[in-house]
Amino acid sequence: MGLSTFFKNLFGTAKESATEVVNQAESTLEQAKEAAAPYLEKAESFAGETIDKVKEASAPYLEKAETLAGETIDKVKEVAAPILDNAGDYANKAKDIVSEYAGKASDAVEKAAGTVKENTTEAIEAAAEKAKSIGESTDKPSDKA
Repeated sequence: MGLSTFFKNLFGTAKESATEVVNQAESTLEQAKEAAAPYLEKAESFAGETIDKVKEASAPYLEKAETLAGETIDKVKEVAAPILDNAGDYANKAKDIVSEYAGKASDAVEKAAGTVKENTTEAIEAAAEKAKSIGESTDKPSDKA
């Protein structure tokens, strides 16, 4: 029995020691939270002040950037306007030239078609006359017989 009592005392003491350590840890944690609270408040305050200072310091630069961007856009519009007008003029000129050449091409095609039609008609008439003359020449020998 002495051995079992020894182990009970040993583990019982360890259990009590562990409970005491946990309680002390909780207490220390609470104390640390309480001690850190003012520092957290100071850090939050410092961060807020720093952000405000950065906003104040960067405000003139943001205004300058906005002004510069606006001026740049205006300059681009001024420079691009004549270029766009010229592009429109060139497009209209190209359209006129294409229309002119399309008209000339159409006239040339019509002339070519007329010439082909005339030549074809003449060729058909000549072929018809040859066929007729051949037909007449073949008819004559049969009349003699």
